[in-house]
Amino acid sequence: MPTWSFSNFEIPVPTPLQLVWSLIGLLLTVGGTFLEASIANFPWDWPQQGVKVYSLGVTYQVGAVLFVGCLGGKTAAFLSQVSYILLGLTWFPIFAQGGGWEYIGEPTFGYILGFVLGGWLCGVLSFWLPPRLEFLAISCFSGLLGIHVVGMSYLGILYTIQGKLSESLDPFWQDALMYSWHPLGSHAIVACAIAAIAFFLRHILFY
Repeated sequence: MPTWSFSNFEIPVPTPLQLVWSLIGLLLTVGGTFLEASIANFPWDWPQQGVKVYSLGVTYQVGAVLFVGCLGGKTAAFLSQVSYILLGLTWFPIFAQGGGWEYIGEPTFGYILGFVLGGWLCGVLSFWLPPRLEFLAISCFSGLLGIHVVGMSYLGILYTIQGKLSESLDPFWQDALMYSWHPLGSHAIVACAIAAIAFFLRHILFY
């Protein structure tokens, strides 16, 4: 039988480029937390209506997660989001409602944890297939799905621990609708925009 030693395991060391993208992803995620996502009306309506901007009701936070996955890859996305979580838990007010260890009890914390899986999954798929627009869109939507799956799973676990699900599922479904279903359309628009931007930049940067 083969014997195993520590020499059998290799810990990947991030490249300088991955570290740069990790820092970019961290800064974009922090900034995107407090920047509201908006969309303009169609260009062919501008002559009659002018340029009008409509709020999507979400921030650019999820877009930042997907962006670093599409441009920096899985390692950069993973490192940036782990750094974001650690900074937020150590009392830096970079989460939407502040920061600190007590944030673990917030129903939205599971979605923040989902940034790690969502960014990593988006990064894997973005560089597994050629940088075509449809493939980048699939990568972004897969990352978005990962964020919401982790978020809803954490929500269920949190409410189970708190005993809120012992008598009724209403609290869970109400928050699931609030944090997943209602913003999903807006997140999908942001994901499409990120896929288009990533497609353009990947071709400009030749990778």
